[in-house]
Amino acid sequence: MDADYSTPEFRRKFSALLREAVERAARVITPSEYTASQLVERAGVSREKIRVIPEGVEIPARVLTPSERAAERGRLAGRGGEVLLNVGVLQTRKNILNALRALEFLPPSYRLVLAGGDGHGSEAIHDFIRKDALGSRVAVLGHVPPERLTALYQAASVLLFPSFDEGFGLPVLEAMANGLPVVASRVSALPEVGGDAALYVDPHDPRDIAEKVARAVEDASWRKAATLRGLERAREFTWRRVAERTLQVYEEVLAL
Repeated sequence: MDADYSTPEFRRKFSALLREAVERAARVITPSEYTASQLVERAGVSREKIRVIPEGVEIPARVLTPSERAAERGRLAGRGGEVLLNVGVLQTRKNILNALRALEFLPPSYRLVLAGGDGHGSEAIHDFIRKDALGSRVAVLGHVPPERLTALYQAASVLLFPSFDEGFGLPVLEAMANGLPVVASRVSALPEVGGDAALYVDPHDPRDIAEKVARAVEDASWRKAATLRGLERAREFTWRRVAERTLQVYEEVLAL
């Protein structure tokens, strides 16, 4: 619960609820090894009590046709434009400011599309966009319903996910399930999710972010390989597997 990512009141209430919950729990389920380590270090939870069960994703039943994809991309970035998609609440933890700063090092045809509602720190994000006259290079869509989000994943050029901290990072998995190459931070749980199917960046370095984005967009051989690796990896994260492993934890607790 870093001070930069939430209000003092939220941290106070969350910490109290977390302590009470983990003290009462026979087992604690987390979506990543990173989150497990955070619980051990910050909440004093015994590692033996924790079971890691990654989240799941569904491979979409329908894929946009080339003409549909081109039309969607044109609406987002204009003809010939590249769509850098970011999915999630607009908040400090998501590192949107450095994603915006990275645009300085990318061609004008690259447009950042933000799909998510406002959260802690969103005022600074909106102010940055206004003060730096980035309106023509940034689209703020707000909350997006699931069917629209699937179309965005399939029409975008790359998922840009440079978060400072993620307990899992479901958009990375969703992007891979939709055949979208991923550029993500090399910190927290994101490498656990992306594996060898993503490009990783220093989240504090806008130039590094820009360089990796450019490669993800322009290197055709890498894009093809990353798309295949991403789809293969996404198929490992099924909700059936989540349910089966969760049931095993319930059975383990009942046997205590």
